[in-house]
Amino acid sequence: MNKLLLIAVALLVSSLAKSQNIQLHYDLGENRKMFTTTVEMFKPDKMGSTFFFIDLDYGTDKRGVDNGVSLAYLEIARSFKWSEMQKLEPRVEFNSGAVGAFPIENAYLVGAQYTWNNADFSKVFTLQANFKHIQDKQDASFQLTGVWGMHFMNRSLSFTGFADFWREDVDYTFDGKADAEYIFLAEPQLWWNTTEKFSFGTEIEISNNFGLNDGFMINPTLAAKWTF
Repeated sequence: MNKLLLIAVALLVSSLAKSQNIQLHYDLGENRKMFTTTVEMFKPDKMGSTFFFIDLDYGTDKRGVDNGVSLAYLEIARSFKWSEMQKLEPRVEFNSGAVGAFPIENAYLVGAQYTWNNADFSKVFTLQANFKHIQDKQDASFQLTGVWGMHFMNRSLSFTGFADFWREDVDYTFDGKADAEYIFLAEPQLWWNTTEKFSFGTEIEISNNFGLNDGFMINPTLAAKWTF
């Protein structure tokens, strides 16, 4: 794993720990059977909002790692606004990570997002459109993202998640030729909020051509979450 990435993750977690949640997932997908921890934060302010999440995979999955972290992945994004009534916000984003000893290419995104919400913010949906540059791989690409949060039963039940669709050459056979050009990834989550702090539920990873996997896949998890 990239040591600089680990240092950056540690610094980021320690500096933003006051407003975040930590999730533990057990992946039930075929050939997965691994634990994943996710640290996530969303913090709005007068000038926009900051969002990040960090995924760490552990255990005996198909990557052949039976002791330690087999994947580390980070996304951090910032949106900008200059009015409380503003719905369309410019945004920037950075993604990076590592799978074992192999890096996940740095990705730089710039675009805009539009947010809809009801009066009490129990239902929120954000649509993002981005130009995407994948370092040393895809100079000019795009990514479309939808993010949602819906709360029911006096916020005892939450349906949250995101869906991404982007352009990226994928070489499954490692012959130097692109076997696929477009990737789809969605991760809807359903949470039962037993208290204001503790939740349990599930995440279902729905993907097509993602993670060097040819075609369509569904990978469910069992999960618990602590919200700070």
